[in-house]
Amino acid sequence: MVRTHSRGAHAGKPAPLRGGPARGTRARGARAGNRRTGESRVRGVRPRTTRGRVIAAAGATVVLLIGLALGWASPSPSAEPTVQAFLLAWENGDYTSAAALTTGAPAVAVAAALESAYQQLGAADLSLSMGSITQHGNTADAHFNASVDLGRGSPPWFYTGNFQMRRIGGGWKVQWLPSVIVPGLRPGLRLAVLSTMPPRAQLLDAGGVPLAPRSRVYTVGVVPSRLTDLALTADRLSRATGLAANEIFNWIAEAPSAQFLELLQLSPAQYQTLRGGLARTPGLIIRPGRARLFNSIAPEVSGSVGTETAQVLQEEGAPFRPGNTVGLSGLQQTFQRLLVGTSTTEIVEENGNGQIVTVLKRWSGRNGTDVRTTIDSKVQLAADDAVASLPDSAAIVAVSASNGHVLAVAQHNAPGRPQVSALAGKYQPGQAFTIVSTAALLNSGLDLNTPIPCGVSNAVGGENFTNIPPEPNLGTFRSDFANACSTAFAGLSLRLDAKQLMAAATNFGLGASWRLPLSATSFTGSLRAPTNQAELAEETIGNGSVRVSPLNMALAAAVVQSGTWHPPMLVTSPPDPGLSPRVPFTPQVVSGLRTLMRSTVTSGAGQAANVAGAAVYGQVGSAPDGSGHWSSWFVGFQGNVAFAVVELTNSASVSAAPLAGHFLNGLKP
Repeated sequence: MVRTHSRGAHAGKPAPLRGGPARGTRARGARAGNRRTGESRVRGVRPRTTRGRVIAAAGATVVLLIGLALGWASPSPSAEPTVQAFLLAWENGDYTSAAALTTGAPAVAVAAALESAYQQLGAADLSLSMGSITQHGNTADAHFNASVDLGRGSPPWFYTGNFQMRRIGGGWKVQWLPSVIVPGLRPGLRLAVLSTMPPRAQLLDAGGVPLAPRSRVYTVGVVPSRLTDLALTADRLSRATGLAANEIFNWIAEAPSAQFLELLQLSPAQYQTLRGGLARTPGLIIRPGRARLFNSIAPEVSGSVGTETAQVLQEEGAPFRPGNTVGLSGLQQTFQRLLVGTSTTEIVEENGNGQIVTVLKRWSGRNGTDVRTTIDSKVQLAADDAVASLPDSAAIVAVSASNGHVLAVAQHNAPGRPQVSALAGKYQPGQAFTIVSTAALLNSGLDLNTPIPCGVSNAVGGENFTNIPPEPNLGTFRSDFANACSTAFAGLSLRLDAKQLMAAATNFGLGASWRLPLSATSFTGSLRAPTNQAELAEETIGNGSVRVSPLNMALAAAVVQSGTWHPPMLVTSPPDPGLSPRVPFTPQVVSGLRTLMRSTVTSGAGQAANVAGAAVYGQVGSAPDGSGHWSSWFVGFQGNVAFAVVELTNSASVSAAPLAGHFLNGLKP
């Protein structure tokens, strides 16, 4: 939606708020050649010092007087001193003196027109300089150059003006018309500024489709001519929203009177919060509609957007501007400048009906630029659907195994349960970490069919390890992996040293220095080097100091699928160079891991994830979080989609494999 705002005044507007507009606001002025009533006027535009031009004028006057004393008198005295005096008085805000140098009557109306002309534009500064003067007997044609600072970050408005002079008695006067101020300005017209803000650009999925679906938006506005008490409307809306009342007042007062003026865009939640205050604000019009603004199918990466009432805008002292949007978190915040664009500004002449007669100057703005992400909408929606109705908090992260592109990030935080974070969470992975420790074991020469008992308990390094929940006595390394046997892997830690386990963790990307372009830091995983055999056994089964996020484990599954570790990538345009991929393991190690992870799904603890279609590979795990809850995991891949599922449960017996199966079923054609 394009928001257009005209910054000018209307005859017959109500009186402003008591005390007048605050610094930085725009006061209403007079129509050209006609004083307006019923409105306040703040001080005129106070220009930068013009001491140099004042000295020059004084010098010219002295020279002229000396010349007259010496008999230099000419039949027609120069109009230049009058032109210079008029421009200096106008520029310095001495409108009464400037008006006295014109033929306009009454002089007070001329003074009002000069004062109000640039107030209608909200000008912060005015600079005038004299140009050429051509005399023809008792008439003259004077030119001047004007520079108007609009005070809104726009470039100065430069234009060349001109007016006629007439000799009256022994002196000269400016022949008054509204066009003295700006060429073409006529009685009944006024200057105004139109600010058109482009709609916020979009975050796109990998296929170029917006991540934000069209969702309900409430547009709040007014038709200025229908307001019976503008000051009251501004005050009540200020109380409801926290916006400055004087800024609301000025924005409405300077807009076209007969057109709907958008003031706010609200999400349904914002509207419900402000509904009572809005209902008590006279003259408001609320229009429900739909726009791609507040919602996203991937809110954990998109983040959120605030509009005119956003607290961050008020804290930063940003002036009220309808259509203003700001990214509050996620990619919306990271790429704020790229997405928001800049406004198009036009200086126009407008008649009393709010119709634009002439465009005097136009500065073209810039549309926001879309940002393309790696999110795959189909994968994202499948992940969203899988976690949406769970009684527990859960998260799913999926990546492309071939290049590390993040395909989906979904999380669901259930009421009364621990909160989960798909990207920044720090969880023990439990037996799901045996993907990492198995890579170290296979690299040391362990065979898949090596007999490895899976007992009820196993004492290693002075610490007793048990299976929770209990596992049958299986017998081979393959079956131990498939059923995530903790006691077997605790014993297998005796075949490793700390250096081997740390190297395997590094090769899977734990602790790597990648960073996603998000305002919140994503966790890259951590593992402290074990100092004794008990610690080595703990970390072999994903306990102890091991901490990972769902994204870490999805990247680990991608290594098994592709044989290559890729850093995660979330945005492709603008491009993110990221880190270089690497091949961390031999083909034999990767092949062995694939065989074991397939066994988990076909005959082991992950059978609930063995959905129809392409073969599914994975590993399960669970670990206590120290507060009576458990992190239940399924980490695996199907085709090129590598993923990790974590569910925060009340019991170690709850498996995340069914949740993984639900997710994979959502990927079917």
